[in-house]
Amino acid sequence: MYMDKLMNEGEAMDWGICGVGLLPFDLKAKEALQKQNGLYTLIIKNPDGSYEPRVIGSIVNYLYAPDDPEAVLEKMADPATRIISLTITEGGYNFDQSTGKFNDKKPEIVEDLKNKNPTTVFGYVTEALRRRREKGVKPFTIVSCDNIQGNGVMAKNSFITFAKLKDADLGEWIEQNVKFPNSMVDRITPVSTVKDQEDVKTRYGVIDSWPVVSEP
Repeated sequence: MYMDKLMNEGEAMDWGICGVGLLPFDLKAKEALQKQNGLYTLIIKNPDGSYEPRVIGSIVNYLYAPDDPEAVLEKMADPATRIISLTITEGGYNFDQSTGKFNDKKPEIVEDLKNKNPTTVFGYVTEALRRRREKGVKPFTIVSCDNIQGNGVMAKNSFITFAKLKDADLGEWIEQNVKFPNSMVDRITPVSTVKDQEDVKTRYGVIDSWPVVSEP
């Protein structure tokens, strides 16, 4: 929303958002957004019961990684990509709840550590950073947007642990050069539902396969 607001004011026109999905569920978002040229309806539900709709146009592309892993890696390794933002939930950072340590025994993590072609968020980010370092391109900033206290610290610990297990030298480079700022979530945004689609159509006459309903 904030990027879209800036663009509507003639600012940040050299920026854009490329979404990336890794999981089967993300295929729905890809299909909906590609069909709608990256546009979607944002509905803000205000405390007084009023609704505030707007069309968001800051997404310029959406890639579904299992379809074309190389396209995702090349986009992440591109010097024009400056921020990787994450919404992967607390469980996505792969910490063992009992030990507080990165769980390197999960099958998908084990596979990513052994193989060159990644399937997890850790594998994609690490491989993209390896390519950037190899080409002399500055690393991107990794921004966790998950509702976790100290989310940047958690992200840093997870990604650096994985990277060091994959390639100790690369892991050290990431630790020294990649920024992982903490961020604060300003609102909760539930996943899009069929009811949201029906409400948008009824209220505004808009057919939207991926509306987003948010608190103010």
